[in-house]
Amino acid sequence: MPKEKDFQLKVEKFLTDKGIYFVKYWGGGNFTRSGVPDLLCCIGGRFVGVELKTDNGKVSELQQYNIDKIIQSGGVALVLRPKDFKDFQSMVKNLKE
Repeated sequence: MPKEKDFQLKVEKFLTDKGIYFVKYWGGGNFTRSGVPDLLCCIGGRFVGVELKTDNGKVSELQQYNIDKIIQSGGVALVLRPKDFKDFQSMVKNLKE
C-alpha cells in the first residue's frame, strides 16, 4: 500500500502539470491551525481543499469539520484516496472548464 507522502507527491505533480495553484498546508504546532486540508488549491476560480489519506486512513473529526465548513462556504472540499485519483482528475478537468 502506498504511503500518504508518496500519494501526496503524485497529486502535487498532477496539479503542477495542469498549471493549478496550490499550497501544501501543514497543520499543528504553535503557529498553524490543525484540521485544515493538506492541499489548498484554486481550480477554475474555485477554492478547493483536499485532505489526502491512504485507502485505509481515517479522517479526524476536526478534519471533517473543516471539510464541511469549506463546502458550506461555497468551496469544494474532499478526502482524496489513491483509489479515487481518477475521479479527482476528472473533477479537476471539469472545474478548469
